[in-house]
Amino acid sequence: MKNILILLTVLLLPLAADGQDKPSFSAREMADVRVATPGLFAKSNHIYLHLDSLKDHEYAFPLPGGKVISAYGTRGGHSGTDIKTCAKDTIRAAFDGVVRMSKPYYAYGNIVVIRHANGLETLYSHNFKNLVKAGQAIGLTGRTGRATTEHVHFETRINGQHFNPNLIFDLKERTLRKECIKCTKNGSKIVVKTQIPDNRIAQNKK
Repeated sequence: MKNILILLTVLLLPLAADGQDKPSFSAREMADVRVATPGLFAKSNHIYLHLDSLKDHEYAFPLPGGKVISAYGTRGGHSGTDIKTCAKDTIRAAFDGVVRMSKPYYAYGNIVVIRHANGLETLYSHNFKNLVKAGQAIGLTGRTGRATTEHVHFETRINGQHFNPNLIFDLKERTLRKECIKCTKNGSKIVVKTQIPDNRIAQNKK
């Protein structure tokens, strides 16, 4: 009996450790796209996304070789950017993070939402298929939901509010903008802007 208990303890310890490593999401967080990140602005009404400190292996363009076919803010307030290559192409996570949501979701079709450590969330939708392996391929381009051609609809969000992905990536060159992004909570809204370094401010004043 004692040997059986020891064996069970050895087998269950790794499972307990895995459970501690995984963040727990509420039912609402796993069900809806527009959800505030708990405690994100608890200490200050500003947070900073330090893209300027990321190494090359710490980010990826969501659809390598892709071309923008519908920009942010077009078509009466498009909440993301549509990027196209070919059907069933591989979609990649922009940054390390944890999958918060992966399922069919209304007009978005098959959707993946990833929460990143700095408070940023990225969204990938209309996928033919979701492949949720952390840090690797997350889906295949498709036209699920309300879509007329195979592509990935890519969004960037802070505290549930979408903002222009072109602040994060140069979407024409498909490269990361290595700058600091300032996110300011102003009432119920979030203002997202590129933070100008102090030395550039000083130069502009001359």
